[in-house]
Amino acid sequence: MALQAAGQHGKAVELVRVHLRMRPKDPLNVCLMGVLLRGAGALGESEQWLRRAIALDPGNAAFCYHLGVTLMMAQRRQDAIVQWERATRLQPSFPAGWIALAGGYAEANDSERGIEAGRVAVQLVPGEPGARACLALALARAGRTEDACDAYRAAVDQAPSDPRLHSDFLLTMNYLARPTDAVLEAHRAFGRACRPHRPAAWTDPKPDRAIRIGVMSGDLHDHPVGFFAESLVADRPGDVEVIAFTTIAPPEGDVAAARIRALFDQVVDVSSLDDAAVDAAMRAARIDVLVELSGHTAGNRLTALASKPAPVIVSAIGYPNTTGLKAVDWRVVDSITDPPGADGLCTERLVRLDPCFLCYSPPEMAAEPAMPGDGPVTFGSFNNAAKVGAECAELWAGVLRSVPGSRLLLKTQTLEDPSARGALLRRLTAAGIAEDRVEVIARSPSRAEHLSLYARVHLALDSVPYNGTTTTCEALWMGVPVVALRGDRHAARVSASLLSAVGRPEWIADDADGFVRIAASLAADRPGLAAIRSTLREEMRTSALLDSKAYARRFHAAMRECWRTWCATQKVP
Repeated sequence: MALQAAGQHGKAVELVRVHLRMRPKDPLNVCLMGVLLRGAGALGESEQWLRRAIALDPGNAAFCYHLGVTLMMAQRRQDAIVQWERATRLQPSFPAGWIALAGGYAEANDSERGIEAGRVAVQLVPGEPGARACLALALARAGRTEDACDAYRAAVDQAPSDPRLHSDFLLTMNYLARPTDAVLEAHRAFGRACRPHRPAAWTDPKPDRAIRIGVMSGDLHDHPVGFFAESLVADRPGDVEVIAFTTIAPPEGDVAAARIRALFDQVVDVSSLDDAAVDAAMRAARIDVLVELSGHTAGNRLTALASKPAPVIVSAIGYPNTTGLKAVDWRVVDSITDPPGADGLCTERLVRLDPCFLCYSPPEMAAEPAMPGDGPVTFGSFNNAAKVGAECAELWAGVLRSVPGSRLLLKTQTLEDPSARGALLRRLTAAGIAEDRVEVIARSPSRAEHLSLYARVHLALDSVPYNGTTTTCEALWMGVPVVALRGDRHAARVSASLLSAVGRPEWIADDADGFVRIAASLAADRPGLAAIRSTLREEMRTSALLDSKAYARRFHAAMRECWRTWCATQKVP
């Protein structure tokens, strides 16, 4: 297993083969072979070996558990759940099975069963923080964000030196209106849990030489981050080589993944490597500037950066907050998301990439914008339901009160889970929005059909305190005005940045009353909305938000300046 974690898959497998030649029917060795093959990415072979282990020892709960993990990695979620259920039937006191089920049920949109499994796991191993973390995941999928945050906090308190637990906790915090100083301190705690184990990397500090930029992400496929990152790779200067370090394998058949990865000079898959091996891979590639795109989102490998495997490390695009990691030198923002004075809310130095820290690549399959037919005004939000907390529900309720007879259309795949849908409707009802004024759609068969739903929406309402990003851009691309509230942190000011970049600052409010006033005024002018619907896409095409070449120039000029800043601190013999 140590060899496997260090990336030496062949040596690890050969070592087990030696044991199997001596004891070919030893179920433990057969299982180990399956586990090693899974770590090497050979999921089909892993499944075969693990099923053989189960055939040799049908009553072994651990074997069923490991087969479930392999099947889950192969995106066969229901098959994985069957194996974990079998493990817990064989051994009801087997905590790993219950922990896996908590996450598996949650991802299968059955979060109530996930919560039950998580609670069983916590009862069995109350001192195991992983059990509380999986319970927290199930609570989050059920739309119980406050409870999830508390469960993650309990897991962190049990294992304050485990940075992965901190990371899950931090991601959840962004959905809640916690004080900014408390959020910053929680990120700093993550940084304290990440300890360097070797000296920082060093490359030739010549400020104007050709440089190698590494891009680390798990989202270089059909994913918003991949699309936002595309222009900075496609339009790079001639004196820049770009190497991707992918932390998650793309879904099978992902066309966007092939297109985006082809833009890089080299792609290095680090998804199966431990932190030390990821660090070594980056040092071997002689990266000068590393741009990480994940922050604390899914698939992040921030912990692999603790020893600073590149002289300059920059966080950009994917996470709306500081990383908290001392090894990360800079963070890409703009003067709207992070105005003067916001520097104190992060551990990195800020690179303000004005006029906007993002560049949008619109979808090719989108239909032409179309107005809704006759009927009541329909407000819409296609944001993650976790972003619609009590504060957001109160804000939207004010809008619906100001426009009698209006309706609210909500669409996000997280609402496939009945518990999440129920929790959201309860929050809206508590704020005064009658359930019969709300329509909920969970999923569309395709992205084109998802975008076509905007033809039913007169106005989009942004979420607070965690704004939309891709959803804001998509609504605008479909000709739908987005009403946004300028908040007190980066996550709460993203839509203000996007709207300003498109040339529509008049849709940005500075307080709740202003938000209601803007929404009601726009809703009252149907001819005006029709005019906006017919021109907004062209406004976007000619705006700073879609000017990929100008954005790439700004981005790479900023990376070069970060590089020069580091070079100026180095003493060259």
